[in-house]
Amino acid sequence: MFDVACVGILVADVIVSPVEKMPEKGILCPVDSIELFSGGNAMTASINLKKMGMSSAMIGMVGDDRFGDFLTGCLKQYDVCIDGLKRTDKAQTSASTLLISEGGERSFWHCEGANGIFSIDDIDMEIVKQAKTVFVTGSFLMNTFDGAQTAEFLKRCKELGKTTVLDVCWDSKDRWGTLLNQVLPYLDIFMPSIDEAREIAKKETVEEMAETFLNLRAKSVVIKCGSDGCYLRENMDAPGVMIPACKGVTAVDTTGAGDSFCSGFLAAYSKGMDLKSCAEFGNATGAHCVMERGATTGIKSFEEIYEFMCAQKEG
Repeated sequence: MFDVACVGILVADVIVSPVEKMPEKGILCPVDSIELFSGGNAMTASINLKKMGMSSAMIGMVGDDRFGDFLTGCLKQYDVCIDGLKRTDKAQTSASTLLISEGGERSFWHCEGANGIFSIDDIDMEIVKQAKTVFVTGSFLMNTFDGAQTAEFLKRCKELGKTTVLDVCWDSKDRWGTLLNQVLPYLDIFMPSIDEAREIAKKETVEEMAETFLNLRAKSVVIKCGSDGCYLRENMDAPGVMIPACKGVTAVDTTGAGDSFCSGFLAAYSKGMDLKSCAEFGNATGAHCVMERGATTGIKSFEEIYEFMCAQKEG
């Protein structure tokens, strides 16, 4: 059995730091570092979960190229199950170039690549059957799988009795609710960022956003609010609560912060913690992420992050 099957995007992240402005055409601009890391919501979550002592499986697609070799090697390094990882010669491995400012904020160039042709037919349901929780993440960057296919897949997961969780990416094609609203009825937990939630719900406050998603039949809503922490609404009958971010954290690189929050939330959920504690643990995991460069570099063991979380609550 797996604690979590992570379904969605894998991305090779080329991280350039620090970048305060774009060089003029034809001009060389020196930077301190250019490094290659694993990335993509689903891949990041699968590795983070293993680093925290959970069992995870990765279901997705990479190309038959060097980036694909690199990402596959990263998953093997952390002993993530890759039986559900497909390789294709029809598209390159998805990749991003991330420009990191002195303050740790990011700008992206992104190539959808193999993530864009990944489909429901590429999913091995035998692996899904072995998972307690199914985490779909990277929505809006999976052109084929987004929308109707995601809804159908999650419907099948619910028929198998699985806990279903979903996170999204920024939708540069501006489809938002058109794709996502059909998915929400099959979700136990929906956890977008506040910027994404605003675009999907077309509301301005987290309270209104969460209410909208619950009305569309998501069971629980967690909205990631960056340096402000997160907002949790457990169900339609429960009041929402704002859970503040961890204090005294210096951000080096915010790459993967939201994915790390989700990873921590899922790790705590797998341990049987209540949803508020899961959200607090998610905040603590996100804090560890931003203190190092790369999406997975700063993640520690579950015990270390739990100790940090407890110290934050006492302090």
